[in-house]
Amino acid sequence: MNDTVFPFALLCFTSFFTLINPLGTMPVFLSMTTGMSAKEREKIARKATAVAFFIMISFTIFGPFLFQLFGLSTNGFRIAGGIVIMKIGYDMLQAHYTHVKFDEKSLQQTADDISVTPLAIPMLCGPGAIANGIVLMEDAGTWVNKAVLIGVIALVFVLTFFILKASTRLVLLMGETGNNVMMRLMGLILMVIAVECFVSGAKPILVDILQQGTASDS
Repeated sequence: MNDTVFPFALLCFTSFFTLINPLGTMPVFLSMTTGMSAKEREKIARKATAVAFFIMISFTIFGPFLFQLFGLSTNGFRIAGGIVIMKIGYDMLQAHYTHVKFDEKSLQQTADDISVTPLAIPMLCGPGAIANGIVLMEDAGTWVNKAVLIGVIALVFVLTFFILKASTRLVLLMGETGNNVMMRLMGLILMVIAVECFVSGAKPILVDILQQGTASDS
């Protein structure tokens, strides 16, 4: 069992950490909390990660049931999710810190509670991460893997909280060059995961099409 659990756990951690992207969120988080005390920043980071975790877990657990309710194809969602994740990975490969862009005016006119919007949604819990959670829950198979998936999501959000909490020191420590190198590396990994996701969804559909074509010819 360990032969399958560990690779699955590693896939979950790698994909979620790169999609949630706490390192890329740091500069925006610091911009939005300029002038706040360390205690106020910690409070915002705690609430943002808690809200994002709740939403992520909800979609991960109940997403497959929604597919069944509306008669949607899991393979189709894998293809769509792969495209979304590919786009995010490409942006990260170009060292864009986040796919959510804010201009100067938007930063000044943020809502009173920025921990929910835009930090929790859509920065920490965006469409790519949600798609990844639903697909991995479908692929988990066993209850052990499902538990591992939920545990890994919790671990990533705990790490995200501590990273945002220490964002001031981490940005200074890594520097702009370090941030860019890390972002490109995670983007490359994310694009590989996106290709695997796309292929796993497209392959069954193509097989069905070929089988139907063979049956009609005969």
